[in-house]
Amino acid sequence: MKIKENLYNQRIISIDALRGITIFVMIFVNELASVKNVPQWMKHMPADADAMTFVDLVFPAFLFIVGMSIPFAFNARLVKGDSAKTIWTHTLKRALALIIIGVFMVNASDGYDAAKMIITPAFWGLLAFTMPIPIWNKYDKNFPLWLKNTLQYGGIAVLVTLYFLYVQNTGAIGMTPQWWGILGLIGWAYLLTVVYYWLVSGKLGAMILFLIVCVVANSINLIPESALHQNSWFSFIAGHLTHASLVAAGVVISLLFFDRKVAPKVNWAVIGFAVLFFVTGYLLRPYFGISKIKGTPSWTMFSATICTVLFYFLYWLMEIKKQTKWSNFFMPAAANPLLIYILPGVIYYFSKAFNLHIIPDYFREGLPGIIWSLVFSTIMLLVMKICNRYKIQLHL
Repeated sequence: MKIKENLYNQRIISIDALRGITIFVMIFVNELASVKNVPQWMKHMPADADAMTFVDLVFPAFLFIVGMSIPFAFNARLVKGDSAKTIWTHTLKRALALIIIGVFMVNASDGYDAAKMIITPAFWGLLAFTMPIPIWNKYDKNFPLWLKNTLQYGGIAVLVTLYFLYVQNTGAIGMTPQWWGILGLIGWAYLLTVVYYWLVSGKLGAMILFLIVCVVANSINLIPESALHQNSWFSFIAGHLTHASLVAAGVVISLLFFDRKVAPKVNWAVIGFAVLFFVTGYLLRPYFGISKIKGTPSWTMFSATICTVLFYFLYWLMEIKKQTKWSNFFMPAAANPLLIYILPGVIYYFSKAFNLHIIPDYFREGLPGIIWSLVFSTIMLLVMKICNRYKIQLHL
């Protein structure tokens, strides 16, 4: 793969802004999930509803942004002079880290036999959510090497111990990927897309073909009568290609936007693909419906449409009109997405492990709960600002 002399050598702050906004909304909806008596449009739609809310768009938006960032990340590493081996190693480590963290998070919430575990599930969950911080923290170059190694290898040792301390509700020792968790699903989708991206040298036509394959595989996997649906390997791969389709859509839009030396005033190719995403989702809806829970192609394609439109608007506002100051509020989250995703879980399991009742019940229902969720999301952004200042940043 060759270094590209194009817009990938610039900092596109509209991508950071979209990432920051997505994470802010993610923290808000995750906190809101435990609040009672809120409107349905502020929750995930049921699996059989044939509909989606803005809540169902958060996960796809993050996948889409992962895809948009891939060409930038690869070009940056090529500019640094990284070898193919270095890039492959980094890719595999990042994907594996996301999958591991995701599986630990899933097992912290369900699937255990509390009566047979040596430590309480709440304390197990606290350690599972906390250990990624010392393991994957981006330590300053002046940070003492002995302390860095102690924190990283100590954290790994704790996670390994947690694996053997986990007792399933079947009585078996050790965790299982009941499902991969949000981070795990991102890890698999990232891995499949990046491997393909590298093999085809990031060519636009090949990435479009990959997107088509993802949508087709997703559709076939949702047909119970299909012989391929009965094949466990196909079902496994197609399931992850469902989410890879959103990553691939982000790559395609990124290539259409930035694989050039000068940005056009109006990018008709991007507008055309936004329409194609929408038409694909519209045509497939009668057969599969719109469902985040089922992972239908209409959900992925409508999500890709919305993400493309949102990004185009942010690009116009920030890169062309130079209106950027408003985005400073969201940037702390954009710079530290993994940590801000983990921290609410650390707070939750800390409160549960030590039986602390921090939030009054008044703020767990209705309008007060909605307001609290917004306040909590804002607090998390301020916490990220402090963490970034003191170099507490997770880097996979």
